[in-house]
Amino acid sequence: MTSVSTTTNVRRVRPEDAARMRALRLEMLADSPLAFLETVAEAAARPHTEVAARVAAVSRGDHTAQFVADPGGRLVGHAGGVAAPDEPGLTLVYAVYVTPARRGSGLLAALVDEVAAWSRACGRPELMMEVVVGNDRAYRAYQKLGFVDTGVRVPHPRITGLHELQMRRPA
Repeated sequence: MTSVSTTTNVRRVRPEDAARMRALRLEMLADSPLAFLETVAEAAARPHTEVAARVAAVSRGDHTAQFVADPGGRLVGHAGGVAAPDEPGLTLVYAVYVTPARRGSGLLAALVDEVAAWSRACGRPELMMEVVVGNDRAYRAYQKLGFVDTGVRVPHPRITGLHELQMRRPA
């Protein structure tokens, strides 16, 4: 667990975070609709029991994990990691988000650091993420955290005509 300030802890999500995770997910989707793989409407329609089951599943284990920035009220940041299916030493970083009022506060680095520490502990020494081409703010932020553009471009999984670029760094 990383403490970014005296009031915000970055830690692995816990089953009891389900309602706050749902609220953060809806905020993420409303704020950055191109960055995530579902719409606000899809997420809002998901039953709480399904959200709770998903949160419980990522709260433990080596295959997938989610981390949150928790100031004690509304969650203000999130990052997930999942073992790459075709590359044993790689963790795919996904659903990275920091609420607008907290951007530039160090939360992004703390969230990615927690994913990296978990990845290393699971025996995966490398991280990879995909960023929508043209999202220069995110691209620069990830460069500052040591991610390097690999030159690989892939189609966006949901939006025709958009592409994502792949970035990697050691965990």
